[in-house]
Amino acid sequence: MTEARLLVRACGPLVSYQDSGRPGMLRFGVPASGPMDRLAHAAANVALGCPEGSTAIEISMGGLEVMCESGEVTCCVSGGDFQVRHSGSLTKSWCVRTIRAGDVLSVRPGRWGSWAYLAFCGELVCNQWAGHTATHSTSGLGGGSLAPGAAILLRNTRVAQEREGDLPVPAFAFSRELARVVLGPQTGRVESESMAAFLRESFSVTSACDRMGMRLSGPKLTLKDALSIPSESIVRGSIQVGGDGVASVLLADHQTTGGYPKIATVLSSDLDGLSQRRPHDRLNFQALDALEAIRLVRSEALLRSQYLKEIARPLGSLQSRLMRENLISGFVLA
Repeated sequence: MTEARLLVRACGPLVSYQDSGRPGMLRFGVPASGPMDRLAHAAANVALGCPEGSTAIEISMGGLEVMCESGEVTCCVSGGDFQVRHSGSLTKSWCVRTIRAGDVLSVRPGRWGSWAYLAFCGELVCNQWAGHTATHSTSGLGGGSLAPGAAILLRNTRVAQEREGDLPVPAFAFSRELARVVLGPQTGRVESESMAAFLRESFSVTSACDRMGMRLSGPKLTLKDALSIPSESIVRGSIQVGGDGVASVLLADHQTTGGYPKIATVLSSDLDGLSQRRPHDRLNFQALDALEAIRLVRSEALLRSQYLKEIARPLGSLQSRLMRENLISGFVLA
């Protein structure tokens, strides 16, 4: 069995192990958790030839630096526009590299994006809870969070030189300023002028944002008798309005029930890009009817699937890549 051991030399908050999530447990009060940016998480895995739901390390804007103490393993960094430094060589996220004993790999925030993912050609050894490694940030249940000095253990590792290189970044993987929503179910609990302002005016992401949700700064949304409604189930992407008239978008670790009015739900296809917004970034909302929303989600799911199939194909060995390139174009006989 091949193994590798990495040492965490530096690490920001909210860096954790995440698989694709823990679905089907909301009725027990357990959030699904999983990656904030599901596309980037899946891309990091499939680019290495791994199942898209495999465990990876989710990296916040606090960054991560690891040193390979033993073994060797091919890895992928995806998500946002993070800066990746591999033993002195600087590149961007959405890349596949191989780290060996003595190598240092660091991932730091770049121009945009709040979350990046580090996946490996190998199995991350970490805790499971209810059959999944997805970490719930508040309780710590799941694979757990990382901190400086922690060891990252991998087994069944392999080097996949045929996969090394940079990945294409599709337009739908970028941070999203415009989030499309379906209104309801409690728009009637908000003053009509406030609902008009919700769709007309811009919001900005505040510093009160984490894996549970993001609190927005913008027009005050005046409620009617909304705070008398009973607590009920909520979903990822719900936009709640508190008693202070402030809107919040619920994300991966959202609570399972809530009594504040829910005025809209963000399309699932827009949530990855919305999650990549940083504090002070602008955010606007556009309302769609349910049928149009379903059509768009299905259309973008097809694009997502096609992209993951594209990057799942190995680039090939250096020799085969050279053979595919026209390296002597422009050469003529004297």
